[in-house]
Amino acid sequence: MTFVPPPPTAPTEPPRVAFAVGKGMGGAVVRNRARRRLRAAVRELQRQERLPTGAYLLGATAELAHLPWSALVSDVDAAIRAATEGAA
Repeated sequence: MTFVPPPPTAPTEPPRVAFAVGKGMGGAVVRNRARRRLRAAVRELQRQERLPTGAYLLGATAELAHLPWSALVSDVDAAIRAATEGAA
């Protein structure tokens, strides 16, 4: 995961999130499912106000397609916390 904090003088904007899902992960169906699951996990964290303002790039691995939902949200949350703490 990559995180870029907003400039201190920038107005408060919602977080921006992009996803990197390569062809090595599988066919289009698998890649699109991975993107949808990541998008839903990010929305859940944003609803819980656990997604700080900034720009994020989330990468996906093949294991993502088989993770239980709670594990996926937990992994995304941990990655976000690790990235934002390192940038602060």
